[in-house]
Amino acid sequence: MLCNLSSFISETILNPFGDTIDLTYTDDEFYLEEVRTCRQENDFIEMPRLIYKNDPHWIPQIRQDIQKIFEPTRNKLFKKGEAIRWILRNREGLAIGRVAAFHTGKTPQPGKLLTGGFGFFECIDNEEAARMLLEQCARWNKQHGMQAMDGPINFGEKDQFWGLMLTNFDHPPTYGMNYNPPYYRKFFDAYGFQIYYNQLVNYRPVYLPLKEVYVRKAQNLQGQGYTVRCIDPKNTDKYAEDFRTIYNDAWRVHDGFKPMEKEQAQNIMRMLKPIMDPDIIYFAYYYNKPVGFYINCPELNTLFKYINGNLNWWGKLKFIYHKLLGDCRTMFVIAFGVVKQHQGIGVEGLLIKYCQDHLYQLNRYDHVILSWVGDFNAKSLKMVENLEGTLWRTYATMRVMLDKNIPFERYPMIAYEPKKLEPELAEMEM
Repeated sequence: MLCNLSSFISETILNPFGDTIDLTYTDDEFYLEEVRTCRQENDFIEMPRLIYKNDPHWIPQIRQDIQKIFEPTRNKLFKKGEAIRWILRNREGLAIGRVAAFHTGKTPQPGKLLTGGFGFFECIDNEEAARMLLEQCARWNKQHGMQAMDGPINFGEKDQFWGLMLTNFDHPPTYGMNYNPPYYRKFFDAYGFQIYYNQLVNYRPVYLPLKEVYVRKAQNLQGQGYTVRCIDPKNTDKYAEDFRTIYNDAWRVHDGFKPMEKEQAQNIMRMLKPIMDPDIIYFAYYYNKPVGFYINCPELNTLFKYINGNLNWWGKLKFIYHKLLGDCRTMFVIAFGVVKQHQGIGVEGLLIKYCQDHLYQLNRYDHVILSWVGDFNAKSLKMVENLEGTLWRTYATMRVMLDKNIPFERYPMIAYEPKKLEPELAEMEM
């Protein structure tokens, strides 16, 4: 759906009094509408303000971020997948809930389930209202052949809008992450959802000294052909390709992995460019071959809290103004990866040590929030432990079985293959 001035005007002409459209399910108190018009989309985006109007920590999601997820010309998952949105209204017509359901259309790997999803769930504290929203998503996913349904998740990548917030309701949300009241958990439990996996978010002070193991490993690689450098914003195409090379090697052990294409990597870099701080994006090379990255960005919600959820021209001006004031003293880890052949020999320590030394010189950031790590990823959890990260917030990806003949199973632990090193690398590890 592309909501522009002309479509809004035509809607107003055809439906000048805002009559209810697309009634899909009713009871004595509530009714559901499918989001089809610009007016309904605006209600979908603005509805959370009712839930959080008295919450001093809430920061509105950026409306443009939500819109692009459900725009088929901008979200590649629409090539095979489908998505649908609903608004839940009371009898006075007030939007008191919302939700989206979707599936990617991808054929699962052998032994895996056909799994749909739901997300962008918001609801007043009313169990019947919540059940209507969840039941509508389950019904839609069943109609599309799904055997299970996960949520609340994103119709997109896992780095945004993924998981139910379970802890730490006394701090603002980080950019792109879900934020919800504590009572949402009881809705999902009552419907039959179980925790598929937990998502652990840690943070650490920038100036906390690194553990000796990282310092030692970084020192061991000196003179061995390894270098680390900051990204050059004038040459983002090169770094997009380096990012893709590292990502496709490092992430291939993950369940359901699909190699990143060149266009996708370039799109990621284009999206990063307007908000990036080149001083906190690092790439590691082995004789100029890309082998690792450590990508951070300013924690944007420390700036977006001033723009009230709309990154229009006025919002952009306010964003730039507060950025220039230096109002952002927190950075956020977007991604960290090392190609398999170079894992475990110190490249991780080299990147982290370089970042630490560089941040000392910058004196622009006080804290770093680490991107979430699934409780199934033992290796990443060990790295967080070595970084002496402090658990800051826990999310959960929930699952409900739509086919009741299939037993629920938690997300499996990631199995790592023994790494095979080149002779010179093997000597360094000994």
